[in-house]
Amino acid sequence: MPTIRPILGSFRVSTLLDEPAAEKIEPVRPRAETLAASVLILLLMTLAQRVIGFGRGIMFCRWLEPEQIGQWDVAFGFLNLAAPVTVLGLPGSFGRYVEYFRQRGQFHTFLKRTTLVSGLMCVVATLVIVIQRRWFSELIFGSADEANLVVWLAMCLATIILHNFLNSLFIAVRMYRIVTALQFFQSLGFAVLSLSLLWVWPSGAASVVIAYGLATMLSAIGAATWLRSLTAAESSTPQPVSHSAFWTKLVPFAMWMWVTNLLGNLFDLIDRYMIVHHSGMEVTEALRQVGYYHSSRIVPVLFVSIAGLLGSMITPHLSFDWELGRREVVVRRLNKVLKLLLYCSFAGSIAVLFVAPLLFEIAFQNKFQGGLVVLPWTLAYCTWFGTIAVAQNYLWCAERPGLSSFALLAGLLLNIGVNLLLLPRFGLEGAVWATTLANLAALILVYVFSQANGMHVDSGTWILSLAPAALGLGPWISLGSLAAISILIVTSNRVLIIEEKQQLIEAAVHGLQKLPGRRRHPAGGMADVM
Repeated sequence: MPTIRPILGSFRVSTLLDEPAAEKIEPVRPRAETLAASVLILLLMTLAQRVIGFGRGIMFCRWLEPEQIGQWDVAFGFLNLAAPVTVLGLPGSFGRYVEYFRQRGQFHTFLKRTTLVSGLMCVVATLVIVIQRRWFSELIFGSADEANLVVWLAMCLATIILHNFLNSLFIAVRMYRIVTALQFFQSLGFAVLSLSLLWVWPSGAASVVIAYGLATMLSAIGAATWLRSLTAAESSTPQPVSHSAFWTKLVPFAMWMWVTNLLGNLFDLIDRYMIVHHSGMEVTEALRQVGYYHSSRIVPVLFVSIAGLLGSMITPHLSFDWELGRREVVVRRLNKVLKLLLYCSFAGSIAVLFVAPLLFEIAFQNKFQGGLVVLPWTLAYCTWFGTIAVAQNYLWCAERPGLSSFALLAGLLLNIGVNLLLLPRFGLEGAVWATTLANLAALILVYVFSQANGMHVDSGTWILSLAPAALGLGPWISLGSLAAISILIVTSNRVLIIEEKQQLIEAAVHGLQKLPGRRRHPAGGMADVM
């Protein structure tokens, strides 16, 4: 899944606090957004992207057959996995080290060297994929018959690497407005180009891959003006830095990011590839099952995106408290955020279960009933996957990100093992059950590792973390579970403590005061404006 964390999560608090001074020293540089402005921009553009993506997903399901959707799903998963792997995680180090070299007048040296190395690795990877297209076709699609589609995937991969490189660069210099613009126009362009191409040239997954590559390339080209402005504002007479000192600084961090990205992408992707390669089904049927699976993920992935956005937004605030030594504040804030996220995700998932039959019957034209069957478990594990993105903040603050990666690795291995047992017998349902168990295990491990490093995961967080398991028992049992939890919230302190309830009430009152058509009485009350 596309990650949001690097946009806000990879910066030191000191950098954010020192921002005004940096602007005074180098006023000719393009303006870097403040944290508040960046969060607002990111929120608005991300929501717009998700609306566009949701509409595009519905149209794909209406116009394409399940096996074609399955082809696109595994192709897209391959692109997301291959892009960071190809460049060895090098752009992932930008957020940490661009400012380091920038402050030493070595920005141009940094940009030239990383561009050259990334470009060479991109060319090599593209050529290898094209030359070995039949092998990659077997790897991705379970059949050597899609060699021509693999060629389009290779071209698309090159544009994605360029786009990710530019995204990482603009993120590193805190120009979030440009980053969100790039991502928004890529999403919008993909929707317009893919639907247009499917209308005039209905070639299934090939049309979608070509459209995705074109949209990504156009978005990257559109960043050229901003890139020229950025480079022109930097010193062109840098202090000399040897290749040895330069790469010794970058490579260890880049490799760590490479491992993290690889584990995260594999964790999200492995179940679909297990269906293609280890289900015992004929290739077309396996891809059809992946297509059903894709339809069940369209809405739940929205919840994951929102959770990822929330995780990125709270990282700087938790880091700020952590650096001031207020560890208890970090624990309280994180518990509160986790409980609110889990409660809202659980309630939203229940609502989806009630409207899902209409969605699959009308929007998806009854072509994806297999997706409707596994939807409850997809909603459950996507809730847990999104929660991991928020819960791991404690381990990041404690500078133990390796433990978070280990939790994902353990979940990945569990997913593979359980899939090998359940997939041949239960098909798609077995694969989704395995992924659900893996996500729950990974979340529990994140909690356990956090507690071992000083965090107290309170009882309310545990109760709400286990609640999504009820989704697999149907909408009415899930609704009953939500009602029981809501009663506990009102009548006891087991889920929300008194302080958290008071904060929620104050936030609700403050929100009502901000509504249009409301004004304060002189005495402090509120009245309708007539």
